[in-house]
Amino acid sequence: MKLVRVEDAVGQVLCHDITRIIRGVTKDAVFRKGHVIRKEDIPVLLDVGKEHVYIWENDETMLHENEAADILYRICKGEHMHGSEVKEGKIELIADMDGVLKIRREKLRAVNALGKMMIASRHGDFPVKKGEKIAGMRVIPLVIEKERMEAARKAAGQKPVFEILPYRYKTAGVVTTGSEVYKNRIADTFTPVIAEKLEEYGVRTAEHALCSDDPEQIRETIQKQLEAGVDMIICTGGMSVDPDDRTPLAIKNTGAEIVTYGAPVLPGAMFMLAYYRGKVPILGLPGCVMYSKRTIFDLVLPRILAGEKLVEEDIITMGEGGLCLSCPVCTFPNCGFGKGGGR
Repeated sequence: MKLVRVEDAVGQVLCHDITRIIRGVTKDAVFRKGHVIRKEDIPVLLDVGKEHVYIWENDETMLHENEAADILYRICKGEHMHGSEVKEGKIELIADMDGVLKIRREKLRAVNALGKMMIASRHGDFPVKKGEKIAGMRVIPLVIEKERMEAARKAAGQKPVFEILPYRYKTAGVVTTGSEVYKNRIADTFTPVIAEKLEEYGVRTAEHALCSDDPEQIRETIQKQLEAGVDMIICTGGMSVDPDDRTPLAIKNTGAEIVTYGAPVLPGAMFMLAYYRGKVPILGLPGCVMYSKRTIFDLVLPRILAGEKLVEEDIITMGEGGLCLSCPVCTFPNCGFGKGGGR
């Protein structure tokens, strides 16, 4: 790459995009990489503030920014996503389907730590929709050492940095607990909230039953729904330390493996997660899910529906970012709730 005066660049090959910015109107390239500069281009270049330009000189040890961006793209791209056209040395990743974004965070950090290159992404472990932007990547200089880009390949390893997990679970069973609801003393206002959230992900409430606070009745109801073959079971209410709240005991008595009873998330501290025979998730949801706009349920539901088997460490790491500020106007997921360090 060689820097020359624009007046001396006629007939030479431009090795970078020339961008024109008109505030509030446009930001686009007036000349693209590879353009052969003509005499009539000189006034245009001067008008956009370019008195000098870089022209291409072959160097076997270096890569142009567009070629380097393509390497970063191949490092990043997993299934169910595609790249944009390279523009000004930058490529963006776009989701091809709805699902949960997973990031190999240690590899993302390793590549960014090499310097002279960058990969910026949205938060992992959150839902993405088809057509949404996942990440953007580019190198910082106009040309970069081939050796450094090879180091980026090695730092990323064999698997892509980004992956989209498609939603797998399609049916759910809901067990609504509480003697006051079971005996028709008050209306069931919990189940409609759950059904609405499930519908956001195309999940059908295939089974539903009302139970008293009797742990044996709750256990039997869970067992019946398991036998009915639902993909997951959600138990609502009865999750506090009140002596009459016996849902955690009922879940335990099914023989399910308890991942956690309690979570460092507000709202949602009394959340319970278990897996029956290592496969079927059983969730115990505290009352806050019924009346709070966003809770731990919004953080774990997409990941569970994508077939991700959560472990205790996944719940523990939710402490950072686990405090919902209950803003007057909720902007979730475009806020800090649930966006901690991750694993």
